[in-house]
Amino acid sequence: MRRIIDVRLPAPLDRELDQLHQLEITSEGIIRQILPMATGDLTAGESWNGDWLSPRGIDLQINGGLGLAFPELKPSDLPRLIDLLDQLWADGVEAIAPTLVTCGIAPLRQALSVLQEARRHEQAGRCRLLGAHLEGPFLANERRGAHPPEHLAVPSLEALDERIGGFETEIALMTLAPELPGASAVIARLRELGIMVALGHSAAKADQAAVGFDQGVGMLTHAFNAMPGLHHRAPGPLGEACRRGGIALGLIADGVHVDPTMAVLLQRLAPDQIVLVSDALAPYGLADGEHRWDERVLLVTNGTCRLEDGTLAGVTLPQLEGVRRLAGWCGQPGAAIWGATVAPRRVIGTAVTLNDALVGQQLTNLLRWSQREGKLHWGCAA
Repeated sequence: MRRIIDVRLPAPLDRELDQLHQLEITSEGIIRQILPMATGDLTAGESWNGDWLSPRGIDLQINGGLGLAFPELKPSDLPRLIDLLDQLWADGVEAIAPTLVTCGIAPLRQALSVLQEARRHEQAGRCRLLGAHLEGPFLANERRGAHPPEHLAVPSLEALDERIGGFETEIALMTLAPELPGASAVIARLRELGIMVALGHSAAKADQAAVGFDQGVGMLTHAFNAMPGLHHRAPGPLGEACRRGGIALGLIADGVHVDPTMAVLLQRLAPDQIVLVSDALAPYGLADGEHRWDERVLLVTNGTCRLEDGTLAGVTLPQLEGVRRLAGWCGQPGAAIWGATVAPRRVIGTAVTLNDALVGQQLTNLLRWSQREGKLHWGCAA
């Protein structure tokens, strides 16, 4: 039995972040047990000197990569999609919810079909495809951001079935504006199907958001962005989500979508609700410069993507780069790591506790994080 000692585990900002642990590893390299260490514990073993152990990341909002935009997928794109999944594994990501922004019905259904086929190519050492994240089309026009207005739709069961009929089991998450007429029936149907619902690209006030949360909305898509902000006389959906707790707060930690100060304040306000997402677009994995996005031009500078009119559209940064940045802003690496690796598992229901995510896992599939020269680094835990 191999023993590793002096290991930290990620946890939300309001938890004990400096507690050291020991790992018991079987001869097959599987974590058998994780135990806390007492102060002054002289247990023999291989010391990690306070480095962190975590699962790999799970990204619930990623729109494409290596030049592929998920809503534009065609059967011939399957090999490049597999390459992207291999790239994501190399970038520390275990699974993604491929995000399909607002588009036409036929392209959406074709993309869902390609993703369905790609799931059949799952293998060890390759990022897994979770169910898709449909970001739209039931969005508020005034908060649509980079979503094409011609493909927005009024929420209805008929419009929903046109898009996902026959693909119901291929969808994990849908982002919509709950204040729109007809949204309540769509939310109820999605929850019947076991599909999580997120509030996003919404003009909802706090009371309208509260109704949505009562109906089963369980997440905010890219908190702060494309929704009313926090105001002392108008708390909006973000204020209501923090007040009641239990609502996942998707956060793009690039420092552009949300100012670092606001990201840290949100983390302090709702430490166990933060879920780090990349919001990466098709140029993920490619160089900065000019790229195509549907019929539009996407300008990428320092990992930030904008349309030609300046509209902020997304990023090309890896999800774990957001961990590094948030860790630098808040000074608590364990809390930032938790937001990308454990928190998303709670959202999709694969792990309630960190032990659920680590015990029984191969060390080769996990990550080891260390701080060197004031910067956070990660690598394979084995």
